[in-house]
Amino acid sequence: MSTEAANELRLAARIVEISALRRTPAGIPVLSCVLAHESRQHEAGIAREVKLELSAMAIGELAQTLSAAAPGAKVSVTGFMAAKSARSRMPVLHLNVIEFMEGN
Repeated sequence: MSTEAANELRLAARIVEISALRRTPAGIPVLSCVLAHESRQHEAGIAREVKLELSAMAIGELAQTLSAAAPGAKVSVTGFMAAKSARSRMPVLHLNVIEFMEGN
């Protein structure tokens, strides 16, 4: 598998839950959150309602930016998917871009 394989996710969402800002042993800020998405999508010619919640995390300056947000804030995010840890293969969205949307 190529190291250049595509792994990018863009999502319009609402912040459901946000953890306290913490720091790695090296002092880098880290913040975890839960994002909720609701939309209407078309699949096989049929419209369907899509609702999901997704764990996400931000590191560094982006974590500090996200720490100022409140649950309920609407965001547009871009990031990549990775396993939660070496022991847990559950997916987590690692955020690269967070844009706060109007109407928050």
